[in-house]
Amino acid sequence: MSIDQITADQNLRDMVNSPKQAFLKLHELQMRLVELEMQNDELRHTQAENEARLRTLVRTIPDLVWLKDVDGVYLACNRMFERFFGAKEEDIIGKTDYDFVDRELADSFCEHDRNAMGAGKPTGNEEWITYSDNGQRALLETVKTPMYDNDGKMIGVLGVARDITGRIQAEKDRLKMEREFQQSQIFQTISDSIIMIDTEGCLANFNAAAEKVCGYTIDMIGRKITEIGPGFSEVLQESLSSNFPREMRCFELCTPEGKNRIFSLRATPVTELDGTVSGTVAVIRDETYLIELERSLEIRSQFHGIIGASASMQRVYSLIESLANVQTTVLIFGESGTGKELVAAALHLSGKRSGGPFIKVNCSALSEFLLESELFGHVRGAFTGAIADKAGRFQKADGGTLFLDEIGDISSAIQMRLLRVLQESEFERVGDSNPIKVNVRIIAATNMNLEEKVRQGLFRKDLYYRLNVFRFELPPLRDRLDDLPLLVTHFIKRYNDKFDREILGVSDNVMDLFRTYDWPGNIRELEHVIERAIILCTSDIISVNDLPDAVLHDPRHASNETSPATYPSSETTRQPLTIEEALVKAGGNKTRAAKLLGISRWTLYRKL
Repeated sequence: MSIDQITADQNLRDMVNSPKQAFLKLHELQMRLVELEMQNDELRHTQAENEARLRTLVRTIPDLVWLKDVDGVYLACNRMFERFFGAKEEDIIGKTDYDFVDRELADSFCEHDRNAMGAGKPTGNEEWITYSDNGQRALLETVKTPMYDNDGKMIGVLGVARDITGRIQAEKDRLKMEREFQQSQIFQTISDSIIMIDTEGCLANFNAAAEKVCGYTIDMIGRKITEIGPGFSEVLQESLSSNFPREMRCFELCTPEGKNRIFSLRATPVTELDGTVSGTVAVIRDETYLIELERSLEIRSQFHGIIGASASMQRVYSLIESLANVQTTVLIFGESGTGKELVAAALHLSGKRSGGPFIKVNCSALSEFLLESELFGHVRGAFTGAIADKAGRFQKADGGTLFLDEIGDISSAIQMRLLRVLQESEFERVGDSNPIKVNVRIIAATNMNLEEKVRQGLFRKDLYYRLNVFRFELPPLRDRLDDLPLLVTHFIKRYNDKFDREILGVSDNVMDLFRTYDWPGNIRELEHVIERAIILCTSDIISVNDLPDAVLHDPRHASNETSPATYPSSETTRQPLTIEEALVKAGGNKTRAAKLLGISRWTLYRKL
């Protein structure tokens, strides 16, 4: 018999021999059992409370929480999960993703589950999902963690997701605000004036520089740009309506401070990423300093529409400025096509009368009777066909300038009446005896030698001296060939715009030919030659083939054809050279050979 059995039998014998002791021992055991049961109840109660707290916590946290088994069947989910997908817990538990979301989204969820279970550890993911019938989208930041039992067997996946759409949007908004702030800072500090209009042609924004130049105020935003000015507002409207950039060069503007400044403007449509036009932005640059610097250096390439940078044209510009505000009669001499009308217009626009009318009359285009009626007007019944009173050009030019072109062609009768207007500043309409006072500045022009006409008795001497208070002579084009490149470029741009062409310029041969041509029609002839060439040109460079016969077959060129093929050398020896000798001497360089021969390169090409 073992010692344990002997001990147990002894305890049993003791209990039988002592009933009281046995009762006490039993009671002690019962009390111990009750105590253990109470402890177990307390533990169960605590566990239940903890589970309830945990469930409440999981149900109320702002993240989405769910639990799936290894087959993708939902075992639990929290309230945020229900709200996000718009489903009740009882409609989710026991179901799979395919039962309450679209197939594409369900495939994505299941793939992420498989990745987490395959990795055997938590895996993260960010994904844009469409989670409602109205197309709402959200960016979810998701972490899925495999779940195991006590034996280490995988029993499912716990998922936790956070909607970070608001955070991402807030970050985008912050970056956008920073970018807009930076752009605003740049926008406001740019020295050029910037104006923006919307698709309705209303002022949308402007910077500090534009406020100083245009006098804009905040309360003007939203008003039509054409209503608040300044005068360049039509250019912005035109750019908006045509959806094409527009420029305005060297215009004068009086700032709110009362200072006249010279500006240039470029208006450009604003095109969004989808191709729609959201408005127009104009950049206005103050070029007063450059213009004044150009004037101080006496190197102006244009002046009120007159093109030229040669020394003779600089003198013309200076004379115009000197005579602009001197209210005296000016007589402009110049060959046909030299730009006498442009000079007259520049005299008018540069002076105090620029706000008044500028009236032109071509005296050679009208008969004596019609010219008298045009200049002085007539009253009703003055002659057959005079069915109503008519104001003449003098009356229309009151307060401004009257330009009398081809003054040398007027008759003696018109000369006499014109002399009276110049002396007394008054005239009478045809058929009327009541004098009319006018304040008109007279600018006359002619291509004739009026002194010779006076000697021949064809022009009144007193009228000649009255007109010739200041004599203004324009140089012909052949005396200002340095201006040819500027003029050619100007006319090419004009007719490119007119005919929608993209001609870049003229060839060297053409320019050489232009320099040797006599230009009897002066600038007007050059303009017509360029216009014709642009119409005929089949490339982007005007060639000799695009020029008219009159330019190609200049009589001076023809005389050269009959001359011997030897030329005086430009070198000090002055020995005559043949073309062959010049080419050898120049090493085959035709430009240098032409210089050795003392002829133009174009002439050398023709002779070759």
